[in-house]
Order: sequence, then C-alpha cells, then structure tokens
Amino acid sequence: MAFALADVSLAQAALVAASAFGAAIIGGMAGYGTGLLMPLVLVPVIGAENVVPVIAVSALFTNVSRLVAMRDAVDWQKAALMLPLALPLVMLSAYGFTRLDTGGAQLVIGLMLMVLVPLRRWLAHAGFRLAGWQLLPAGGVYGFVTGASSGAGVILVSFLMAAGLGGKAVIATDAAISIVIGLVKAGTFGWNDALPLPVLVFALLVGVATLPGAFVARAILDRLPVRLHTLILEAVIVLGGAVILGRALLA
Repeated sequence: MAFALADVSLAQAALVAASAFGAAIIGGMAGYGTGLLMPLVLVPVIGAENVVPVIAVSALFTNVSRLVAMRDAVDWQKAALMLPLALPLVMLSAYGFTRLDTGGAQLVIGLMLMVLVPLRRWLAHAGFRLAGWQLLPAGGVYGFVTGASSGAGVILVSFLMAAGLGGKAVIATDAAISIVIGLVKAGTFGWNDALPLPVLVFALLVGVATLPGAFVARAILDRLPVRLHTLILEAVIVLGGAVILGRALLA
C-alpha cells in the first residue's frame, strides 16, 4: 500500500522528529549514526521500501548543518578524490534498490546494519590505511554500498580515518562528500518514482527536525567519552538490524 501522510499519527510524528534530532546529535559527534539509527524508527512508520529514499533526502539537511558548523575543518582534496567513482556507482545501486519489494528492502537494510559495525571494527583493528589514488576506489566502494542502503557513513568515516583525518576534519569532510552523494542519490530515487510527493514531504519534515543537531553536537563533542558513546551506538545498531532482519524473514 502506498504511503500517505495521513497514516502517520501525531505520536509517531513526534517520535520520528525526536529521534531525528537525537540521531543528528549522535551523527554530529561520531560522523556516522544518523542513517544507522533512523531505520529503527522509520521502518514501522513508513515501510522499509521508503526508508532509504527518506534518509537520502533528510540527510542533506543533517550534512549541510554539519558542514556549516565545521566548515573550517574540511579536507577538500580528499573529498574531491573520493567522488569520481562514488557518483556513478551510487546511481547504479540506488536504481537497484528501487526494484526491490518491501521484504527485499527489509533484508538489505537489516543485513547492512548488522554488517557495518563489525566491518568498521575490523578496518580499525587491521590498521587499514589509504593515501592518494587509493581514495578513488575507496569512494567507489562507499558509493555502491550507500546507494542501496542507509547508514553506510560508517564506511566513509573509516576510510577518511584511514586516510589520516581525525576529529572534526573527519566529520566535516564526511559531510561535504555526503552532500554531493545525497543529491545524486535523491535524484536517482526521484527519477525512478521512489520519491512520490508524500514521501518527499515526510523526508523534508524529518530533515528540518535534524537541523539543530549538528550545532548541539559541536557544543558537546569534547564532553562525552568517545569509547562509551561508540559502544552504546554499536549495540543499538546491531540489535536494531537483527530486529529488522527478523521481521523480513518472518514476513
């Protein structure tokens, strides 16, 4: 059944808005997390098939606010190196996502949520490093994964850290890359009728709810133990991915 704004109750709308604001704060501190946490709230409200298009649009608000808040820390050279292969591959995989039914979309989202956390840990443990031209294929990998899923920012953050960035430079450069990727991704969904007007309006409302998050994140960035924050976030992501995957398998 097609999504309609009238199907969303006031309580659901309030929950989505509060979750979007909270996820934007977490994402603003970690460089990722918004696209991993929001599916846990959005899937029951709008359906799995609408989650990736909604996050593609709403994430533009999140990333623009991050870029404005931390614009002095962007590494534009690394951003430029990662985009040439990322853009065509994000279009290809986003188109593939539009061909999935609800069950297939739930499987993709659930599996990605469960896989990305251990992948980030493995990359960090392995001492993975990137330099120069190696950022080109790394961008391609990120583009292909993010086109058909939400939450792949964890991969981009890992790649940027492997390229030697740290602190606000990671978050700011991630935001710059993600804005370009997000525009292409949202355009691909719109071109393939995966962003009907009710879904687009809902995505814009979610995006507005995220706007203050980056500025709150900047204010508290140095006050929260990073390790504790990361452990809590990873636990929620893996558990949520298991729930969505289980729902898809039992459907």
